[in-house]
Amino acid sequence: MELFNQILQYVLTGITVGSIYAIIALGFSLIYSATGIINFAQGEFVMLGAMISVALIGKGHLPMPLAIVLAVLITGLLGGLLGRSAVHRLKKASPISLIIVTIGASTFFKGCAMILWGKDALPLPAFSAGDSINIGGASIVPQSLWILGITCVVLLAVFLFSERTIFGKAMRASAVNKHGAALVGIDVNSMVVWAFSISASIGAVGGAIIAPITMASYDMGMMLGLKGFCAAILGGLGSSGGAIAGGLILGLVESLGAGLISSSYKDAIAFIILLIILLVKPSGLIGGGARDER
Repeated sequence: MELFNQILQYVLTGITVGSIYAIIALGFSLIYSATGIINFAQGEFVMLGAMISVALIGKGHLPMPLAIVLAVLITGLLGGLLGRSAVHRLKKASPISLIIVTIGASTFFKGCAMILWGKDALPLPAFSAGDSINIGGASIVPQSLWILGITCVVLLAVFLFSERTIFGKAMRASAVNKHGAALVGIDVNSMVVWAFSISASIGAVGGAIIAPITMASYDMGMMLGLKGFCAAILGGLGSSGGAIAGGLILGLVESLGAGLISSSYKDAIAFIILLIILLVKPSGLIGGGARDER
């Protein structure tokens, strides 16, 4: 019974962490679908969402809901500016060059955050007070329920946006065939900018909801970004469903591995899984979204 309770605890923890990975992976997949590049600044958008929320609450004295909404909007604007920079280079540079641009942007955002907020980890209040909730022989903090709920809302919103709105369908059309989309009057460059902005906003949401548990720091984005990238590859880069599945699977495997084997291998597990997937099934478990540049 004790072993069962421990496993249940690891599963609950894995689902919570996996939800964050899923949100970050969704940002990676969205950018890849629209541009064919991997945005390695995605982790820094997570960091910015957390750090800006802390700053607006602590120094701006804003209510938490308003602070988080503003943090998401500001981060989305920064993502759009990065997307605009990428658009100007899209016709002149190779995908590798654009990936290097995103790595440079990641370093820039991280450095600016260190200068503005320092190196110390900063706390963000939990969304609601209360004791841990017992489920079977395991427990879960209220913030974890907020994480799960907000993750479901974000994933549903992205699905409805992509499948039920004209704007979302135009973005998907640009991803599948940018030349064909341009011929029917879609501004492909604008779609790229919006893809960067939306993915940055999604990352900011992830940062704001995880910060009450992990605290916010200028360097939190690097590892979270790498884990999100692993989740995106695991599920299939370019696939929204794959991002969700990959994030949850990675979170569960990581939590169970750390608990049952050793916490020393917690971070290594994600990269071991990445190597196995790249060797065995490079397209991911579900497979990435199709892209046609003809």
